Amino acid sequence: MSLAVGVVSSSKSMGFDNNEGAANTDLSETKSTAKTPADEERGDEHGGCENSVDATEEEEEEDEERKIELGPQFTLKEQLEKDKDDESLRRWKEQLLGSVDLNSVGETLEPDVKILELAIKSPGRPDIVLPIPESGNPKGLWFTLKEGSRYSMNFTFKVSNNIVSGLRCTNVVWKTGLKVDSTKEMLGTFSPQQETYTHEMPEETTPSGIFARGTYSAKTKFLDDDNKCYLEINYSFDIRKDWQS
Repeated sequence: MSLAVGVVSSSKSMGFDNNEGAANTDLSETKSTAKTPADEERGDEHGGCENSVDATEEEEEEDEERKIELGPQFTLKEQLEKDKDDESLRRWKEQLLGSVDLNSVGETLEPDVKILELAIKSPGRPDIVLPIPESGNPKGLWFTLKEGSRYSMNFTFKVSNNIVSGLRCTNVVWKTGLKVDSTKEMLGTFSPQQETYTHEMPEETTPSGIFARGTYSAKTKFLDDDNKCYLEINYSFDIRKDWQS
């Protein structure tokens, strides 16, 4: 999950008058066919500015709307019984499942993922540990980051009932109502177990300067290959000159 704010580049596209002749008409048509979907959707709302995260958000929305036919689901017991005569598949399944207790989860089709905790790690500082409220929406300011500081984010979560495939985290950040960042991070496929999992995001650096400081709002979602949403968090955070004391 990225909380860093990128620099938004700005550009304008020049049009051509239809009355200027065939050559200009051909050139205009060539420019039109070269436009991407993000180019076509930009317009008056953004005043002709090109937002570097528009394409990412469109891909995220398409992923959520696209219905993928994955075939029938099986319980863990059924999955172990399938292809049991294939030695390589059997070993792969055993390696994936580990020491899972089939007596407690083997008959359940739907996986369950509980996101338990978020931790923000920065070199030379204690971790900022943020338990996630049951509602999924922390009240007030959730945390503060120092401008120009390096940090990484860790999620602790637990999987139960069945294997969760293609677990991913999407994150969108706004400042003063304008979207400034959008990311999607693939976490992976996980089997159910009593122990928790921890996933560490790549290290990033917070922006700095007068325009970077202030309050941001964000939305983070955890989904799987079926676009089943396990958690949606809506929260706010600050970037300031120094860490919160």
